[in-house]
Amino acid sequence: MKTILKTMMLMCGIGLSTTAYAQKNVVIDDESSNGIVMVTIDKAGDEIIRIMNESQLSYIHDPKAPRFLLMDKQGKFALGIGGYVRATGEYDFGGIVDNIDFIPAYIPNSSKIKNQFQMDASTATIFLKLVGHTRLLGDFVVYTAGNFRGGNKTFQLRNAYMSFRNITVGYNYGGFMDLGALPSTIDFQGPNGATFYRATQLAYTYKGLKNFRFNASIEAPVVDGTTNNQLNIAQQRMPDFTAYAQYGWNNSSHLRVGGIVRSMTYTSTESDKASSVTGYGVQASTTFNMGKKWQVFGQVNYGKGIGQYLNDISNLNVDIVPNPEKDGKMQALPMLGWYAGLQYNLCSKIFFSTTYSMSRLYSDNGYPNNEPSTYRYGQYLVTNMFWNVTPNMQVGAEYLRGWRTNFDNSTNHANRFNLLVQYSF
Repeated sequence: MKTILKTMMLMCGIGLSTTAYAQKNVVIDDESSNGIVMVTIDKAGDEIIRIMNESQLSYIHDPKAPRFLLMDKQGKFALGIGGYVRATGEYDFGGIVDNIDFIPAYIPNSSKIKNQFQMDASTATIFLKLVGHTRLLGDFVVYTAGNFRGGNKTFQLRNAYMSFRNITVGYNYGGFMDLGALPSTIDFQGPNGATFYRATQLAYTYKGLKNFRFNASIEAPVVDGTTNNQLNIAQQRMPDFTAYAQYGWNNSSHLRVGGIVRSMTYTSTESDKASSVTGYGVQASTTFNMGKKWQVFGQVNYGKGIGQYLNDISNLNVDIVPNPEKDGKMQALPMLGWYAGLQYNLCSKIFFSTTYSMSRLYSDNGYPNNEPSTYRYGQYLVTNMFWNVTPNMQVGAEYLRGWRTNFDNSTNHANRFNLLVQYSF
């Protein structure tokens, strides 16, 4: 027995020594000038927290600031790794939308199926965010994020940009939209009359005037259109140009006006050289609070050839279309999109919101008025409730109703009920 006890004591001693040795090898040397430490965001330096907060977007589908950071010992640079897991359950009744997102343009003209059940976790998002401050770059942010909305739920890039000295370079939200004025929806696309897109860009924001912000950008063009045997969309020769001016009077209230100009290139068998059509758009958007409980938001957009940017119309391939009055020529159709909504904050953890939206495509030179089954306008109504169960967990419920009306005035509608569970990390 004594021999057994001695053996056990010896083994315990060896185990403790081995553990201590192993622990000693993995402990970070706090005196190392190049050491890296992991901290929660509330333990980061004031400068890092400030840059993180100022670069955080208010868009509901953008991840929150990361919970954990890798920091250098001087506290000048921090790399955050975060994202969220997001699962929704969706049930269509009284008509369906033929898409995982609620897009009125995808309401079928005729369908025997009136009910539909879907579940989706493909919008789960992962991001890396590096922030810091140097004499040359000032405050800088390097950000990349993606979800699983690619084909067959493969990883898809959402953002990949760097920002410094008020310059943004890379793939990011476009300049002809207003993230801060978008309503909260479980539906991942949101109101059909809103402008929403991402583009590879070079943008500059001027913040030198109190309460004012000015932005200008050049963006890589993407042109979708309807063609025929005579016409083809060509490689684009010019970038899109966007600009906006914004006035804000508190952290949750602003008014923005903006615009976009684009040249869309095409080729024709009637000509031995490429031609182009000029598109343009104007936009006004706002959000503001009324007291402590209510928040108002809205946007209106009008232009020609801006279908690429309007949520509903972006699915119709109508940036440029054939001109029936001129053989071998294309034209940009007029189009309109708008929404208005209201949010009520019941308490710090629970809020309700409702939004109505419309997008409309206009005919020009008889096109597409001579195509009776072509989309003319869509309507989108959403009412929802969100509950922030914990700082990192959110649940919600939502009702949506959509209408699609064609140029022959036939109308089809759909209803959807959404449930959401989301956890951020």
